[in-house]
Amino acid sequence: MEKRNNRYHIDLKELELKDGSIAGKNLSFEFENHDDLFKIFYLIKTKNLFEDEKTSLEFTLGLKLFTEVLIKNKNHPLFEDLSPAISEFMKKLKSY
Repeated sequence: MEKRNNRYHIDLKELELKDGSIAGKNLSFEFENHDDLFKIFYLIKTKNLFEDEKTSLEFTLGLKLFTEVLIKNKNHPLFEDLSPAISEFMKKLKSY
C-alpha cells in the first residue's frame, strides 16, 4: 500500500524577543502534507515572487501548513467562507 502523505518534523526556537525578555521556548512537532514541501520551496523560490529567499520560505511554509489544515478540515464551519478564496488564490499562485 502506497503512503498518501509525506511526513515532516519542525523545530521552532525563540531566539530573541522584542520586549527584551529572555527567549528560550521551543516547539517541536511532526506533521503530514500531501505535497513534497522541498519541491514547493524550490518552485516558489525560482518564481522570484519576493525580494529574498527568507520571505519565500516563510510564505511557502505558512501557506502549506495552513492549506493542509484547510484540506483536512474542509467541512469545518470556520473555513466555510475562506475555502473559495483560497482556491482562487492557489490558482493565481500556480499561474505565476
